[in-house]
Amino acid sequence: MRLTLPHKKIRLHLILILSGLFFSTASCIKSVDLSEGTLIEDAPVYLYPFNNEVQEVTTEIIIKTNISVSAKQPSCEIPYLKYNKSWLFMITQDDCKPHAYSWTWAAINGKPLTDRYYYNASQLLWGDLPPDIWYLGKTLGYTDGAGNEIRFAPTTTLSADWEQMNDKVNILLNYEKNYGRFGMKSMLVWNNVREMLNYGWGIAFHNVNIANETNESMILQQLPVAQDSILKHLNGRGCKMLAEPDGNKTYVNAARKYPPIQTMTAQTGAVKLYPFKVQDDLHHTLIERWFNDSPEHFKPTIEEQLQKPKEERMAICLGVHGTNAGWVKLLEWINDNYGKDGDDSVWFPSQEEYYEYNYYRIHGDVKVELVDEHTVKLTVHLPSTEYFYYPSVTVNLKGLKMENIASVETDNTVSGLSYADFEDGIMMNIDCRKHLAEHAAHFVEQYERDKSNASNKTDALYFVRMLKDSERKRKLLDRIQ
Repeated sequence: MRLTLPHKKIRLHLILILSGLFFSTASCIKSVDLSEGTLIEDAPVYLYPFNNEVQEVTTEIIIKTNISVSAKQPSCEIPYLKYNKSWLFMITQDDCKPHAYSWTWAAINGKPLTDRYYYNASQLLWGDLPPDIWYLGKTLGYTDGAGNEIRFAPTTTLSADWEQMNDKVNILLNYEKNYGRFGMKSMLVWNNVREMLNYGWGIAFHNVNIANETNESMILQQLPVAQDSILKHLNGRGCKMLAEPDGNKTYVNAARKYPPIQTMTAQTGAVKLYPFKVQDDLHHTLIERWFNDSPEHFKPTIEEQLQKPKEERMAICLGVHGTNAGWVKLLEWINDNYGKDGDDSVWFPSQEEYYEYNYYRIHGDVKVELVDEHTVKLTVHLPSTEYFYYPSVTVNLKGLKMENIASVETDNTVSGLSYADFEDGIMMNIDCRKHLAEHAAHFVEQYERDKSNASNKTDALYFVRMLKDSERKRKLLDRIQ
């Protein structure tokens, strides 16, 4: 469904207010002649503080029951896929393409789409958009099994050691003489990547900027240069994934000698991933992905896999370069048939998140103890390595049902919590991200600054609903409602 909205002009007093809210004191309005447009200086957008994420998580959850649990003998486990989903779908978008932001990310998150132009994060923030924008009218995702939306999260590759990622964006409000500022840039700019990471996307190395890409030593020397650029521009957020470029196995060989890289994907010489058969942590496993210019090509493959028992299903791992309306239709089809508007069977994380979740499943520890006749204690330990950013798991607790639970108490390590009946027990989705509440507050503040933008409210609710029940969550919801 395509919804079109007229372009709204922004008044000068609103521009002045927003300039104080969004930009540093060094940023300023270059011109106030609205007949020629108002030029706003580009500046970094907000980014979740990944550099200060929690590591080596250990937490305890106390479950009070209204029945005697002494005879129940509850047990627990981390399932193969998060939220107990029955199949895995992943996409890696290569070559640091601008399409990853203004097509893929925009479609998933209910943002404006444009057929003729491209826009960037800071332009979206200011409402400086192309004249042909349209909307899907919804976001794309699945649920956590307890009624909360989780949006699709692909991976984008970065060209971190190329200068083009530093290109400045022109934000020119109310200027309709031409729309050259919405031309396609040669690469994603850093602000776009920052915003994509805020919504759960992953990042990966791809080509590095060297003269000879068949020289393993040169690649190995350049990877830390690219990593330093990523750390600098993403406030300490590092990269641990390689998407092999051009079938060049020299990159794979170099990556296996560069410790920060832990997970990889390639289209040849790689391993087909069967999630329900994985018995190791997949460290340095080269996961197979497939390319095809027609997104429709993949629908029969998905349908064929879903005819099989979940234990026999192969993960659907795709690679893509530039995306377009055809790819948006594929993502919408997955949402409508297998996501939150369908049977809700798909898990669509970044490969980084899948790698971490599987690592927790293999190396983590969950155990359940009976404290007294009516109290169960669940202890969860999630070990981590360098550049881990997704301290979140699903734990299946067998022997109890929702109707048996009187209350659930967590310590401060747990920031997000949801639970629901699942098979012969309950599933508990436990999120220990350190700054999840502050992250949600950012989107509430963004909504409060511009309540006319319906997407701002949708985002605020989306991030607040990730939080565990608390007074802080209730206060944030009150500010939205």
